[in-house]
Amino acid sequence: MSPEPRAVRVHVPATSANLGPGFDTLGLALGYGDELIAVTREAPGVTVEVRGVGAGEVPTDESNLVARSIAHVYDRLGRTVPGLDLRADNRIPHGRGMGSSGSAIVAGVMIAAGLLESDPEQPLKLGEDELLAFATELEGHPDNVAPALFGGLTIAWTTPQGPRFKRLLVHRGVSPLVLVPSFTMSTELARSLQPKHVPHEDAVFNVSRSALLVAALTQSPELLFEATEDRLHQDYRGEAMPRTRDLIRALRDGGHAAVVSGAGPSILVLAGDPAERLAAVELAEEHGSDWQPLILAVDIKGATVESIPVDSAR
Repeated sequence: MSPEPRAVRVHVPATSANLGPGFDTLGLALGYGDELIAVTREAPGVTVEVRGVGAGEVPTDESNLVARSIAHVYDRLGRTVPGLDLRADNRIPHGRGMGSSGSAIVAGVMIAAGLLESDPEQPLKLGEDELLAFATELEGHPDNVAPALFGGLTIAWTTPQGPRFKRLLVHRGVSPLVLVPSFTMSTELARSLQPKHVPHEDAVFNVSRSALLVAALTQSPELLFEATEDRLHQDYRGEAMPRTRDLIRALRDGGHAAVVSGAGPSILVLAGDPAERLAAVELAEEHGSDWQPLILAVDIKGATVESIPVDSAR
């Protein structure tokens, strides 16, 4: 007798990593994300329907990043991936520094988790550490996948036993703004511009600022401008995205806590109040129409998965 089809729905937020001085460590979940539905089927293999961002561009078979992430979880657990029909309604821009690849990986991990938990023969519930480990194995580092999984502000690090994270609540006075350009940036190229060694004083500078940034985001938003200063990565990457570099300089000259979002080229502004955020939008508009402002909230839930009726999923 054929198994009854099952369906799950996943929502996963966009993220912004680094946040200035917190290179490869700090990440923030943003109230802007992708929604995916997965339906099991008897026939093996995976088909993917993509709507919105990436439609007609990303793979629609087993090579799709979401599909590969599902397969990775099943393989690591010694399970066989069921046949799947996936539908992705994408909003997160690709190649813009808003964690699109990390979010796709998290989406796949969460779909796998939801299907495994609802497996009628061998139900299995994955814990937070397992979810983070599987996602990090695919992404390579946890700074983007941790906030996508768990929401809020996350501090992520690695140990010999695997990746770890700490989730913190963001002060309600923090008002994020993302300025998304029409051009893209390769994360691999951005990372290649990083020097292997930095001056001791720059390392000390960033240690102090990243510690201050945690305090600013959780307790004291009035410190955000000083707390987002950086000497480890943004200046080195600036030559590859001069328009991003120039707008960040203009924003910071205007008193705004502006940083490169992830590897760029988007810009994250961490405003202390909504009025300041609107002023930053106006300043960005003076620099041309290349920048789409996304006035966002901090996502406090992270990725979610729920079982849904199969009829409503089709």
